[in-house]
Amino acid sequence: MSLFASPAMTPGPSKAAISNDMAARAIPAGSVPPIAAKPADPFVRAGPNMPVALRRRLPRLATSSILVAGDIAGYLIAYFALLSFLPSGSEGTIAERTFTIAALAAIVLYASAGLYPGYRLHDHEHLRRRTMAAVKVAVLTAFAAIILPEGERLLLAVIGFLALGLIVQPLVHWLARGLCWRLGIWGERAVVIGGCNLTPALVAHFKSRWQYGIRPEPFSPDTLEALPDGVPSIAVIAGDTGSLIPDLAGLRRKFAEVILLSDTPSLKVSGLRPVDVGGEIGIRLTTGGSWVNADLVRRILDLAIAIPAMIVVAPFIAFAAAAIYAIDPGPVFFRHTREGRSGKPVHVLKLRTMYQDAEQRLEALFRDNPAMRAEWLSHFKLKDDPRILPVIGHMLRSSSIDELPQLANIIAGQMAIVGPRPFPEYHLLAMDGEFRNKRRSVTPGLTGLWQISERSNADIELQQQLDEFYIDNRSLWFDCQILLSTIPAVFKRRGAY
Repeated sequence: MSLFASPAMTPGPSKAAISNDMAARAIPAGSVPPIAAKPADPFVRAGPNMPVALRRRLPRLATSSILVAGDIAGYLIAYFALLSFLPSGSEGTIAERTFTIAALAAIVLYASAGLYPGYRLHDHEHLRRRTMAAVKVAVLTAFAAIILPEGERLLLAVIGFLALGLIVQPLVHWLARGLCWRLGIWGERAVVIGGCNLTPALVAHFKSRWQYGIRPEPFSPDTLEALPDGVPSIAVIAGDTGSLIPDLAGLRRKFAEVILLSDTPSLKVSGLRPVDVGGEIGIRLTTGGSWVNADLVRRILDLAIAIPAMIVVAPFIAFAAAAIYAIDPGPVFFRHTREGRSGKPVHVLKLRTMYQDAEQRLEALFRDNPAMRAEWLSHFKLKDDPRILPVIGHMLRSSSIDELPQLANIIAGQMAIVGPRPFPEYHLLAMDGEFRNKRRSVTPGLTGLWQISERSNADIELQQQLDEFYIDNRSLWFDCQILLSTIPAVFKRRGAY
C-alpha cells in the first residue's frame, strides 16, 4: 500500500541573534603592539581527545563560575562595609537575610542579562546591565517595604547595599577576568576576516583588548573549505563584506557564530554603531547553542507531554480505528518510512484515512484529470481527494486525529512534539539538496510552524520557507509558542484536508 502526506504541520527557520561592536582605541593597520604571551588553553592540554563541544563549553563554564564567585565576593565586601551600621538583634538578622536575597536576585538577573561570562560586550554595556539589574531588585524591595512593618529603614539599607555592591563589583570583576586570562580559560577562539587589509589591525585590536573574549586568528576566506571542523567556533567579519555574502551560508555552517563587526572608536569597519545592536561588538549570526542542553530539555518535555497524552487519547484512537474498519475492512494503522534526523529512516505511524487501493485510485485520477495532477505537484495534496474514506477519513484528517498515533514515535525518540513534519521521499525530491540537509539537522515533529499557519494551503516553496524560518530561529520559547498555537489551529480547521 502506498501512503501519502498527511495534514501538514511544518516549521520554518531563520536567522539570528545579536552581538555588538567593539570599544576602545583601534590600532592602525599594520602596527601590532607588543602583547604578552597568551596562556594555552588548559582544557586542550588536559584532554586532546575531549569532544569539541565539551572542550568549548568547559572553559566558558569555569569562567562563568569564577565571575559569579567574584560578584558574591563583591556583595560580601559591601555587607561587611555596612555591618557596623546594621541594627542588632532580630532586626539585624532580617536585614542580613534581605541582603542575601537581594544579592542572589541580582546575580540571577546578571546571568539572565548575559553577563556570565559577558564576552563581546563593551564595558559601558556591562555597567548598564548591572545597573538595570540592581534597579530591578531595588524596585522589588520597595514594593516589599510597603507591605512589611518598618519597611522604610529596610529599603534604605538594601538600596545602600546594592549601590555599594555596584561600586565594588567592577574592581572584583576586573580581578576575576584577569585570573581567568592568566589561567588560559578566558575568551573563545575566532578567525578574523577583514576586507581592505584590515585583518592585522583587527587581530592586534582583539589581542590588546582581550576583555572582549575574542582570541583572534587571521584567516583567508579562500581557505574556508580547507579549514578543519572543530577549530575556532567564531568568525569575525569586518570591512568590505560584500564579496563574502555568497559565502555567508557556508560560513554559518562551518562556524557556530558569525559576527559582522561594528565600528570601534578609532577604526571604522562597517558603519554600524554599537548602540544599534545593544552594546555588543557586532551583529551575531548564530546556529544556536547555549550552556543549557536544549536537546535534553526538549526530550524531557516531549516525554512529559507524550506519555500522558497517549493515555488520554487511546480511547479516541480505538474508536476511530473501529470506524475505519467498519467502512473499509483491513489494517487500521499504517507505517510509512520518512526521513528523520541525520537522514535516519523514521517509520511514521498513522491511522489509515484512505482506501487500501489508494495508489491505484490516484494513478487513475491523474490519467483522467490533468488539473488534479497539477494541484498534486504543487502541494502534494488534493482538496477533493477520492482516495479518502467517506466521513471518518475527512474528519480524522481535518482534525489531525489521524496523526495521534505518532505519539508512539515521540516516546520512542524518533520524533519530537515540535519540528518539521517528516515528509515522504517523493515530497522531499521536490526540494533542493541544501534544504534537505538543513532539515536533517533537526528531529521531525508532530506539529510545527506550518501546522499553525498555512497547513495544507502552503505550496512547496512556502513549505520550504516555513521550515527554514523555524530551523534558523529554533528555540525552546519558539517551540512553546508553536505548541500553544497548535490547539486553536486544529479547532479552526483552516487549510486542513
